[in-house]
Amino acid sequence: MAKQQYVIIKGTKDGLVLKLDDKCAYSDMIAELRNKVNENSLDGIAEVKIHIGNRYCNEEELKEIMNVVHESPHLRVSKIQSEVITIEECNRRVVENQSETFIGIVRSGQVVEAEGDLVVIGDVNPNGRVVAAGNIYVLGRLKGIAHAGAEGNEEAVIAASFLEATHLMIADKMETMTDELTILAEQPEMECAYIHPNGFIAIDRLQELRILRPHLSTFKGGR
Repeated sequence: MAKQQYVIIKGTKDGLVLKLDDKCAYSDMIAELRNKVNENSLDGIAEVKIHIGNRYCNEEELKEIMNVVHESPHLRVSKIQSEVITIEECNRRVVENQSETFIGIVRSGQVVEAEGDLVVIGDVNPNGRVVAAGNIYVLGRLKGIAHAGAEGNEEAVIAASFLEATHLMIADKMETMTDELTILAEQPEMECAYIHPNGFIAIDRLQELRILRPHLSTFKGGR
């Protein structure tokens, strides 16, 4: 009967992937990792991505895994991927997926903030500011400043009945509404702003959200 492997090495066009067994004893996994790293006969330097699966590793264990891999002069760890998240990260995601609703006009100089999604039922006047860690939906005229994904979520979107903002921000990207974007925003239909795969903020019809961000839909059932 063949011995179970605790470390599986796969080659890709970008380097090596080390998949570590997440059910065996940590000491057994580390011992096999050390053996396989030391018997490696690569030339040059190879980038290594490590998958630790559902095993929880503290900072010391993560450092030990990296140090074992770096015992080979030909291997350099580029990323450690885990399916486990901390309680803090879990709580943050729960908060970001919640929504808060503001009813009224966001006046000049006023700031409305939300830890998750923000729904504004009313207008956002020039120099008014709406900020959310999640998405921003304005059921009215957005004439001021909107910052979605304020804590780094690049998948966040900004949607409005009339998108006439002076500045749009998503995560760390910012777009000043130029004449070209203003013309796009004057179309007689609701629109949305999002980060394009090329890295800039783009504006499109709201109907395109179902294609651009399909994960936004959480509705279950229906016919």
